[in-house]
Amino acid sequence: MTLVPLVSWVTPANVSEGGLLLPSLRWCRRRLGWWPGIVVADMGYLSADTKQQARQGWQTAVVTKLRSDMKLQPPYRSAVELECAQGQRLEWWEYEPESGQQWFRVAEPSELCFSCWEAAACPRHFGFAAGQHETLFGLLPLGSGVAKRLLQQVRPWIEPAQSFEKNQLGLGQMFLNSLRLTWQMGLWADSAVLLRTMAWLDSPTETSLLEGLMPRQLEFGLPLENRNE
Repeated sequence: MTLVPLVSWVTPANVSEGGLLLPSLRWCRRRLGWWPGIVVADMGYLSADTKQQARQGWQTAVVTKLRSDMKLQPPYRSAVELECAQGQRLEWWEYEPESGQQWFRVAEPSELCFSCWEAAACPRHFGFAAGQHETLFGLLPLGSGVAKRLLQQVRPWIEPAQSFEKNQLGLGQMFLNSLRLTWQMGLWADSAVLLRTMAWLDSPTETSLLEGLMPRQLEFGLPLENRNE
């Protein structure tokens, strides 16, 4: 996966990173005529108020993990498990923009519903206000399959990108007290990232010496780990 920054921000050390989300959305709208509908962010930097502003003013879902000091709310049993009051497993159904409700429904198989004393009056789907908890509900609930996949597969991309800038470029060891020098260092860092990406795109694709034999081997049902032997 190749990551290229759309915009880089250079701010004083006392400026919180969470304060750059909304300016980034405004920059995307002004410069690109587009802004992301989903943002995957670090749980420690963004406040509930920032997430709320992104949801209401931009229709942008901000997905973060659940901080350890946050309390769960029904129907969440854990950050990834949802249950009704009687213990039946639930799944995210849909977001209803007209009412601002997140809807959850009974997940199949629904074994507990057959013996539940409330089954006759239960609609088997439950609504919760998106603003009730910006992390658990919001525009994209934390317990939804989409949010789980984003946090598992997309969120880990951020660390390698930051590692390149901080470690390989040495930015984490610098203290800059000159605005002009800081501006120049920001441009150099972006240039290094873009040049690295261009080098990757121009590099020839490595081809296995046994590539021509692999289809024949796989047709015989050989184990995957032995196909190059």
